Amino acid sequence: MPDPVLEAEQFAEQFTAEPEAEWQIYAPTQDDLPCDDGIPMETLRHKLQMDILVDAYMNWLIANQLQGFVGGNMFVYFSPDQVRNQNYRGPDVFVVKDVPPGERRSWVVWQEGKAPDVVIELLSDSTARHDKTEKKQIYQDRLRVTEYFWYDPFNPDDFAGFSLQRGFYQPLNFDAQQRLVSEQLGLALVRWQGIFKQVEAVWLRWATLDGELLPTDKELAEQERQRAEEERQRADRLTAKLRELGIDPDQP
Repeated sequence: MPDPVLEAEQFAEQFTAEPEAEWQIYAPTQDDLPCDDGIPMETLRHKLQMDILVDAYMNWLIANQLQGFVGGNMFVYFSPDQVRNQNYRGPDVFVVKDVPPGERRSWVVWQEGKAPDVVIELLSDSTARHDKTEKKQIYQDRLRVTEYFWYDPFNPDDFAGFSLQRGFYQPLNFDAQQRLVSEQLGLALVRWQGIFKQVEAVWLRWATLDGELLPTDKELAEQERQRAEEERQRADRLTAKLRELGIDPDQP
């Protein structure tokens, strides 16, 4: 198997010196780069918060037949230095617009051709300072992520968003519904009190600009059950009406 560190160093040398067709052969891909550092999410609530954001956005992409990718707790590679320094930690949640769907082991910027458009970090006592300083600087200066949000699942008031304007992050203002709107995605991030997978908390969720929450898998299943039940009731009413008219609906 090729040495990813050596290939990354070769890529760094070629990136500025050779045309794209030349340097691409030296660049390690997602199959060559580490995709697991063995470090779990902070808590169950952090894991569930990541799930509710990733799953609902994926459902929305599929329902609207949109091109895009959403990842959670996944490495994002933007520099060979990350391989050399073993700096593999990635965003808790990130979204990339207008790219083909499909599985990725990690997001490799030079392989995919673009960086994430939106990043969300889930704060904790051990990561908050880093997320608000060093990581924010990396997303601004290195990855040029257009919109950056952070949220603390245990402290819903610690919720903020930033938009890249002329190379620098500018704070986003809450709207009248106390939401932060992502202009990149045409969606809002809202705080929702409720139960998700048997845990009651204030969850960060996606919503349309009209205020409709993007459904989770369970909510989608419930919507489908309700639609099937309504269809059954309509069929029963039609059958009863036909019988009132002396028509046997079971006869061909």
